[in-house]
Amino acid sequence: MTENYDLIIRPKRHAFDINFKEIWQYRDLLYMFVKRDVITIYKQTVLGPIWFVVQPILTTAIYILVFGNIAKISTDGVPGALFYLAGVTLWNYFAESFNTTSKTFKDNADIFGKVYFPRLIMPFAKVSSGLIKFGIQFMFFLAVYAYYLISGNASVQPNIYILLLPLLVLLMAMFGLGAGLIFTSLTTKYRDLTFLLQFGVQLLMYATPVIYPLSTIPDGKLKMLILANPITPLMETFKYAFLGAGHFSWMSLGYSVAFATILLTAGIVVFHKTERNFIDTV
Repeated sequence: MTENYDLIIRPKRHAFDINFKEIWQYRDLLYMFVKRDVITIYKQTVLGPIWFVVQPILTTAIYILVFGNIAKISTDGVPGALFYLAGVTLWNYFAESFNTTSKTFKDNADIFGKVYFPRLIMPFAKVSSGLIKFGIQFMFFLAVYAYYLISGNASVQPNIYILLLPLLVLLMAMFGLGAGLIFTSLTTKYRDLTFLLQFGVQLLMYATPVIYPLSTIPDGKLKMLILANPITPLMETFKYAFLGAGHFSWMSLGYSVAFATILLTAGIVVFHKTERNFIDTV
């Protein structure tokens, strides 16, 4: 008599043996993890999601004081509050995605060792829940943005490239997820890398035109290094689309798309290969 099973768990034959159909079948679990992450953040807080707005406000205020008033760094004629807020809003989503996914194996070792489900569900949930925080901060950015538009500030010049916003957010998610998957896979064996995480993210921010415009960097090796950063075109496109200041190039954006695709593919493969025996090293 043949037996019919609802679920058959087989060992992975190779690193590219990834069942994306199975991930889709567990979409309800993905939703549950996203809901859990959101509730965990809001639980036992007085202000709740308002904290997501407080963070960019304080960060922008510090940038205005230090880089605008003290260091006198140019903002390409854009009001400092709007310029820094634009950079902080988009950058925070990448940093949040990278930081949370980079701890996937370490923070979920107990549940991974007891229950079967596609492990990629967990980092996907982190990136998805980060969209909620990004959405709240982006709405605050739009409120400040609308104020400057209504006040008739000539330095704020939106254009048609605003329509590229979904692509920019998707690419930021791909960068954060891909880098996080590779990082969490490496930290299962090399725990020392966890101490470099915060420093590395901070260093990468200074190598990205978040708090300064690309136009202020003189031609030379430093500018070439910043242009080689695949997140640079995303940041410049975002500022160019909403503020009219910055640099936009289809070739540079294509470079970011190609880099993000390769990084995410490599991250998924490395993560998939590591998950088969990570429980022995964590």
